[in-house]
Amino acid sequence: MRAGIFHAPGNVSVETVPDPTIEQPTDAIVRVRRATVCGSDLWSYRGVTKWEDGWRTGHEFIGVVEEAGPGVRDLECGDEVVAPFSYCDNTCEFCRAGVQTSCVHAGFWGGNHDDGGQGEFVRVPMADGTLVRVPEPLAGDLSKLAALALITDVVPTGHHAAVRAGVRPGVTAVVVGDGAVGLCAVLGARRLGAERVIAVGHHAGRLEIARDFGADAIVDARDDEAVVARVHEETSGGAQCVLEAVGTQPSMNLAINLARPGGTVGFVGVPHTVGAIDLRQLFSNNVSLAGGVAPARAYIPLLLDELAAGGHDATPVLDMTVPLDRLGDGFVAMDGRTAIKVLLEVSD
Repeated sequence: MRAGIFHAPGNVSVETVPDPTIEQPTDAIVRVRRATVCGSDLWSYRGVTKWEDGWRTGHEFIGVVEEAGPGVRDLECGDEVVAPFSYCDNTCEFCRAGVQTSCVHAGFWGGNHDDGGQGEFVRVPMADGTLVRVPEPLAGDLSKLAALALITDVVPTGHHAAVRAGVRPGVTAVVVGDGAVGLCAVLGARRLGAERVIAVGHHAGRLEIARDFGADAIVDARDDEAVVARVHEETSGGAQCVLEAVGTQPSMNLAINLARPGGTVGFVGVPHTVGAIDLRQLFSNNVSLAGGVAPARAYIPLLLDELAAGGHDATPVLDMTVPLDRLGDGFVAMDGRTAIKVLLEVSD
């Protein structure tokens, strides 16, 4: 099969590798139909996260069950499925508590030991616990494949930011970041009933998508002091809920500064470059900091039902589509910020 391979920072290619096979009775083999490039893939591509030559790339994919081990009970060959960006048994105490990314058997696609999502086939451990069958009327609808691909990661991650920030009816929520996750966080804030949503970023086109997704106001983030002043003015002292969707030191500092006393910052940006948090500031203002890696498996059924019912999908964040063999072009575009998010067409 063909699959994405990391070689060195700035060097990702698609090469022929062995087809995956059933290794455990509870495994399934999924033929990938659509995959995406994630903003977090760029950490290794840029050399921030240390990866090694030959590791598999990608963790966001949807597809069709091609083969199921004898221990798989809930899925059949031919089922269309959505894979969360990590696998889990969905039965352990942490899975039952809704934090499947902390499953005692959890693992993440790609890297040095698992198939990556940016390939033609993926061996899925614990298939019954991991995979979610695509419901009617979405199954068989080719026009929904792009929207389904986003439910593997960025849509549930944006939703998780809203959950962890404590978004609820009547509050004002501020979203820091205009990447795919930040834009999906605007949807998440609206989904949970925020009365007002302010999107903070510095790309005009992306901020217009935020407005289309339900942001009442957009703020250019090139000058943090001006952003803080404007948000504090518009919210009479800061927002009750701040959703941080970038994962850098400046974005985390800005998010904390935008929270009103007694507010909460929900952070879902992977904090690769965050070196310190000002605990004294949090302490002085009774600001809570909550967040972490999104348990996508917990949210996928809800998000699929919403999409099936005609709810707002997030496909405007997909502004570049390429075949799998042009994976490298997708990385270049996202690294250069000429694309928000890249969709990979892998098979029909």
